[in-house]
Amino acid sequence: MQHAPVFLDRDATIAKVIDLIDEAAADGAELVAFPETFVAGYPAWADFTNASSFDNPKQKAAFAQYLDSAVDVGAGHLDPVITAAADCGVFVYLGIAERSVSGGSVYCTLAAIHPTNGVVGTHRKLKPTYGERMMWADGDGAGLRAHDFAGSRVSGLNCWENWMPLARAAMYAQGPEVHIATWPGSPEISHDISRFVAMEGRLFVVSAGAVLRDEHLPDDFALGDDMRDVHHRYASGGSIIVAPDGRILAQADKHGETIIYADLDLTEVRAARQNFDPTGHYSRPDVLELNVDRRRRNPANFTDGP
Repeated sequence: MQHAPVFLDRDATIAKVIDLIDEAAADGAELVAFPETFVAGYPAWADFTNASSFDNPKQKAAFAQYLDSAVDVGAGHLDPVITAAADCGVFVYLGIAERSVSGGSVYCTLAAIHPTNGVVGTHRKLKPTYGERMMWADGDGAGLRAHDFAGSRVSGLNCWENWMPLARAAMYAQGPEVHIATWPGSPEISHDISRFVAMEGRLFVVSAGAVLRDEHLPDDFALGDDMRDVHHRYASGGSIIVAPDGRILAQADKHGETIIYADLDLTEVRAARQNFDPTGHYSRPDVLELNVDRRRRNPANFTDGP
């Protein structure tokens, strides 16, 4: 998917997600991927305003709006998407701004939604990048899991996690054939690494990036005027689908809202691994070892009595 969210409006963005799932499924899609924190938007103001200014009233108001629009998975906010995935028989990777248990922080989370089993994974971004660190808390390894669907195995990472060698290795070790990479919308950053991951992992890569322009900012957004003063286009898409040999199978035009499609022949993955399998016959676990902690990190653990 390469679309704009209904910025800072969780319910309206989820309604748009459902419409896009229906459209993609009607055109034959079985696996659908949305951009990073698509629900309900990437905090682009961190890059275009003085987000690190301490006790700035407008920055605080913007963050409060972001918290209000964030997703609480336990509260059922994703239930309509789960229903749509089931009705359409598609596996959905959906980027969400996930509200923490404390209610005062946000995780950049990639939700994996199986058409039969519902939410099978919520991967919180391991390390927010640059200005994102003003908006998002650090995630953990609990979501570093590949998932089975329709005779294939799929994996997913958020944005610059795809540049992290050990995060990629953790996913390759689980044998995915299709990898989802989600982005805020920057082809200059996402295209090269998408092709690299495809060739390194010998798998298909589906990269989904958003678009965001002046007209997508709500009138009541606390930093809308500040953003418009310095820029008018904040995300340009960059969605792309790449084969295991680096061939570009589909690519979206910059700034356009569209869905791109590709038929993926998984025999290409097996053929490509004949001469290179990064965590198989071309690995040396006796020399190089990776340990991955997949425990969910909670701020407090409670032991209650009777």
